[in-house]
Amino acid sequence: MPIPDDVTGEEIDKDVRQELMSLPKTLAGDVARNLVMVARLLDEDPEKAYGYSRVALRLASRVAAVREAAGFAAYAVGKYSEALAEFRAARRMTGSVELWPVMADCERGLGRPEKALAMAGEPEVQKLDRAGQVEMRLVAAGARRDMGQADAAVVTLQSPELASTAVHPWTARLRYAYADALLEVGRESEARDWFAKALEADQGGTTDASDRLAELDGVEFTDVLEESGESEENGDADGDADGDADGGERSEKG
Repeated sequence: MPIPDDVTGEEIDKDVRQELMSLPKTLAGDVARNLVMVARLLDEDPEKAYGYSRVALRLASRVAAVREAAGFAAYAVGKYSEALAEFRAARRMTGSVELWPVMADCERGLGRPEKALAMAGEPEVQKLDRAGQVEMRLVAAGARRDMGQADAAVVTLQSPELASTAVHPWTARLRYAYADALLEVGRESEARDWFAKALEADQGGTTDASDRLAELDGVEFTDVLEESGESEENGDADGDADGDADGGERSEKG
């Protein structure tokens, strides 16, 4: 797959670069450039990111960082079975539990919420850092909802991290998930408050909390450009009608 000339491979994380040092220099460079493309495109064009990940995987399947990147690319396009296999491979290579939450979410994607919930109770969760434990809580709550246990999902999300006023990278998503869970069980007023709190913490625009708030408040947004276009069309139509009338009047006078 084509790679822009400005992509050198040096853009990758130093830890990944260290892993690639086990490869011949030219090969390491090719793999690095493909990994850069995966990272660049994962959010905006996941299908293309997936394509680059497959190239990297073909070139260096024994590198844990490559297996992890391939896993995230597959996850982004909904290939959960493939993603899970790649994450498991990366975990075997590194011994790290870092991927445990996303592995559990793959189980959800495969229609196995019970398995995801079981993973939330495994010893690996205790080895996760705080961010990882929040991710695991989000996955567990999602699994509860998948199983029709909406009230249990609300309880699952109640935690010191949710109660904290400090803002972390995961705060907006946690508050948003809690608001959404509250809404599902009919606690609309509380849900509105938590969507507002999610919006306060959402500095990167990772959620649609503002839209959900507007929906609860009954606010409807109008597309100004579309409205302007319609006004112009109506104006043209009126002008045509006036022209026809004038023409008819002149005809009568003539």
